[in-house]
Amino acid sequence: MRTYELLSIIKPNIDSEEFDKIVEKIEETITTLKGKVLSTDKMGRKKLSYDIKDFRDGYFVVHNFELEPNQVEKFNRQLRLNENILRIMLLEVSAVKA
Repeated sequence: MRTYELLSIIKPNIDSEEFDKIVEKIEETITTLKGKVLSTDKMGRKKLSYDIKDFRDGYFVVHNFELEPNQVEKFNRQLRLNENILRIMLLEVSAVKA
């Protein structure tokens, strides 16, 4: 297993209940792919440097998790299918530390 960090920007026009469901869905996807969620940091609503899909701000969430390298592409695909996620950045942390 390798360690990854995911930064997601979620649409700002959703309510807090829907926001929590999206965060839970991301964590559920990780565990479904036999990964392990290490931590979740809901950073809150922040202004974007530039507009993304006509939004000027978004909810930022950082997930640290472990996942098998062969499952990363499936995970990435699932994230991109979620229309409430504006942008993602997925980094392999274990490679950065070494």
